[in-house]
Amino acid sequence: MSSQPNGAWLTQDAHDRLVKELAELEGPRRTEIAERIAAARDEGDLKENGGYHAAREEQGMNEARIADLTHLLKNAVVGEAPQDDGVVEPGMVVTITMASKERTFLLGNREIAEDDSLEVYSTESPLGTAIHGSKVGQTVDYTAPNGKSLPIEIVKATPYKG
Repeated sequence: MSSQPNGAWLTQDAHDRLVKELAELEGPRRTEIAERIAAARDEGDLKENGGYHAAREEQGMNEARIADLTHLLKNAVVGEAPQDDGVVEPGMVVTITMASKERTFLLGNREIAEDDSLEVYSTESPLGTAIHGSKVGQTVDYTAPNGKSLPIEIVKATPYKG
């Protein structure tokens, strides 16, 4: 699989989950928030109306999430999980050794991982760019944010089983 410069790579499951979330946010959730705003507005003085301001803030967050999901889904590259061939690519859970410390993370988009405990690095991040395309057993050079060059050993790369 090659780099996906035109959009985030998503599994079919992640794509389907996000489409469902978007439909909920655009439909029932948007309607519910609008009804709460209207009810709070009917109570009178908006300056002192905490319910109105809370609902408006929630509306803003909902609309921002709708915009994010719409953009992500419009530009996403949907595909099957990558092959279990030890090549580091989007959709792989990667274990590396860097500065004598082992780290495990998902290479791809945070929306792929439903499990919040798994760190996620984009293929466009400096670390993602350094390791993308490498293979288990390889050592690659990574330029850290402080400008230092660090060797990174690819210990393990397996498809994400979300």
